[in-house]
Amino acid sequence: MPGGGSTRGWVARVAVGAVFVLNVQCALQFILCPERYSGGFELAGVPGETAIAGLGIAFLMWNATYPLVLWDPRRHRTLFGVIIVQQLIGLVGESWLLLTLPAGHDALAASIARFAAYDGAGLLVMAAAFAALGRRATTRSA
Repeated sequence: MPGGGSTRGWVARVAVGAVFVLNVQCALQFILCPERYSGGFELAGVPGETAIAGLGIAFLMWNATYPLVLWDPRRHRTLFGVIIVQQLIGLVGESWLLLTLPAGHDALAASIARFAAYDGAGLLVMAAAFAALGRRATTRSA
């Protein structure tokens, strides 16, 4: 497999792959069964289901960057950085939404908090793998 079979390369693949699989699973659930999730966002009926399905489609678009990083995290290091920035944007945006949400929206707050926790964990795992790749690359060039 490109990018060498180094342990750090495989750790990066596992980190990115785990986030990718969970993101795609969530996207497909939102697209195929939006009625299961619309209540958690305080949405209802056809408009709510359409909004949730649209969110699932956006998740798929967002994850189009992952396969190249999975294939070769060293070669696609810049793209790996983009993925980490996307994760950070998600965490900051969700945190902002949660902090500015008026009281009385418990279901919505819980849904946003789950996304923030997931994005925070994914950010930590992928950033650590990215940093490990960077240290190895720097050591090689020295």
